[in-house]
Amino acid sequence: MHSHWSHPSRRGFLAGTAALGAAGLAGVAPARAEVNWRKYAGTTLEVNLIKSPRGDTLQKYQAEFEALTGIKVNSEQTPEQQQRQKTTIELSSGKPSFDVVHISYHVQKRQFEKGGWLADLTSFLKDPSLTEPTLVESDFATAGWSFAKDKAGHIGALPLSVDYWIIYWNKDLFAAKGLAYPETFDDLVKAAEALTDPAAGVYGFVARGAKNANTPVFTSLLLGWGKDSLDADGRLATDGPEAIAAAALYQRLMTKSAPKGVTGFNWAECQSAFLQGKIGMWFDGVGFAPPLENPEKSRVVGKVGYGVMPKGPVTRAAATTGDGIGVTAASAHKEAAYLYCQWAISKSVGARMLQAGAGVPFRHSILTDPEVIKGVTMPKGWIDAVVESAKISRLTLPVIVPVTEFRDVIGVGLTNLLGGADPAAEMKRATAEFRPVLERSEAG
Repeated sequence: MHSHWSHPSRRGFLAGTAALGAAGLAGVAPARAEVNWRKYAGTTLEVNLIKSPRGDTLQKYQAEFEALTGIKVNSEQTPEQQQRQKTTIELSSGKPSFDVVHISYHVQKRQFEKGGWLADLTSFLKDPSLTEPTLVESDFATAGWSFAKDKAGHIGALPLSVDYWIIYWNKDLFAAKGLAYPETFDDLVKAAEALTDPAAGVYGFVARGAKNANTPVFTSLLLGWGKDSLDADGRLATDGPEAIAAAALYQRLMTKSAPKGVTGFNWAECQSAFLQGKIGMWFDGVGFAPPLENPEKSRVVGKVGYGVMPKGPVTRAAATTGDGIGVTAASAHKEAAYLYCQWAISKSVGARMLQAGAGVPFRHSILTDPEVIKGVTMPKGWIDAVVESAKISRLTLPVIVPVTEFRDVIGVGLTNLLGGADPAAEMKRATAEFRPVLERSEAG
């Protein structure tokens, strides 16, 4: 860990990037006002976090924010499912007990926007007395602002941490078969089948097979056809020819090359299987990497390749989920709460998150800073996969309120495919079942 990050001074809180920003303007623009970090000293903020490595990082360094601002922070972490229920109940009541809320964009974005639960941060971001000059949209992966903005372009929760889906691959197993990392979906299928040797207990591919958990695997593959699960008009499009082709690809990979019992696999079971050294490729979020390089947990330390998603029939796309941190519309301390959110997505906090493998910041200035990279505990291939995925990032789940029901209904269809059902029949059936749920939600 670099002492470089340990004590941010008030003046140069984000000095690492502030210098770059200022250099570009030298002699052209008048000096910009400094953020007055102490303006709300004496305020107390209540912060509601999701139990996660991101939440751990924010709590671990919260005393620095308190020293910087004079603001007292009371924060709590709650496991994800409970946190979603708790925040929904409190925000619906109009009197939440918290000023700052950590949200799973890929599940909660539309629900929070429809409820009007987040303060609009657009004007705060434009205010030089509240916002560091380095906090600019161009420093973030595109998906970050797709998540942060509503349809009218107003900014809700700030982009905190992103999870790109990648292919983890076992270099030893590939070398033993003389195979190269797949460049296309066709190569992916060929490699998965060439690596599979049930007699030796080796399988070429694993991904989530359990219903609900399996839906993002399918929607991630669908992106390779240049399609989302909703069409441009927001209508459900999980029964079109591309969706059926993506479902057929999922079926082939998961029935011809995956271990037995994969219908019961969520990410944890996939990770365990890959850790044993008998899986050629595992497809999931880049944030699941740290145990793979831990000698106490892994038989594949130093043998893991971190691969950017191969190109589909139409395009190469890295499926993306992520989380954000925002200010509640009901908060009486919006500016102070915004300073906390800005600190949470700052370079110093993001650098530590990345260095610990606790999360991947959306900000290019963190991912490309040689000083930050030096302190990263993960291999260089992991960082490269993150940086390359950011360039081709696309949201993997539809931005709708009933996203859990979407995952359930489509997930049943996908699980049926693992039992040999017909892709076209299953996708048409699941789509017909979910379509009225979505229409009611959007009308309501």
